[in-house]
Amino acid sequence: MTLTPTLTFNDGNTIPQLGYGVWQVEDDVAEKVVGQAFDAGFRHIDTAKIYGNEAGVGRAIAAAGLSPEQLFITTKLWNADQGYESTLAAFEESMERLGLETLDLYLIHWMQPKQEKFVDTWKALIELQKRGRVTSIGVSNFTVEGLQRLIDETGVVPAIHQIELHPYFSQQGLREFGAANGILTQAWSPLGQGGELLKDSVVAGIAAKHQATPAQVVIAWHLAIGNVVIPKSVTESRIKENFGALEVTLDDQDIAAINGLDRSASGEGRIGADPAVSDFA
Repeated sequence: MTLTPTLTFNDGNTIPQLGYGVWQVEDDVAEKVVGQAFDAGFRHIDTAKIYGNEAGVGRAIAAAGLSPEQLFITTKLWNADQGYESTLAAFEESMERLGLETLDLYLIHWMQPKQEKFVDTWKALIELQKRGRVTSIGVSNFTVEGLQRLIDETGVVPAIHQIELHPYFSQQGLREFGAANGILTQAWSPLGQGGELLKDSVVAGIAAKHQATPAQVVIAWHLAIGNVVIPKSVTESRIKENFGALEVTLDDQDIAAINGLDRSASGEGRIGADPAVSDFA
């Protein structure tokens, strides 16, 4: 089986660079497809409370017969649970659903700037790490300013920052801030939710060159530029195809061509909400 490369966090722990995401996967389906992901070779699974499928992921973990040391499991705190004490309580509920005693990575799901709770929430994650319940802690959907506040007010730098990131929206500024501060970058919607990106003539040309699929080329691009990447599919053949991206090696010309697809300068490219202004329960 192909071994997934790992990247090292600023706390010294490691994360498999390629994982399997389960956003918008129903709980009963999650049990099945996470099992298929394990069979394909994935060992890194990314879920969240708001996805409503932590229990299904937990059942798949229990059925897999893999040791905790073989797996890397991430879940995320939902917005309504922000705040110190509520974070600690929400964590325990997630762990019960997952059927785990310790978690590899716990993330704040959104910054929620108007709530002004994210620093206290971060302090709760720091406490969970001190207690040994979570190995590594990080955030999702923050701004540079929000990340800087966490660092300045607690002295603890997030291990990873999970954000919308794909060739049409490459997030260069956040990636550069992360690199300068020892924060790994993780991409959600890494394939741009399919559609237009996977039909792009640049991506298609590179796929033909490497005898790969467009999805494999985009995943290979993420891996090449240093992102942690968590593609999602509920189709077994595509789950296997996505894991097969580990066999695709892009050259500098390929990477430059894909870099050139970024639409950020025109104000386009983003699919999801903007963390700078998004507050929702």
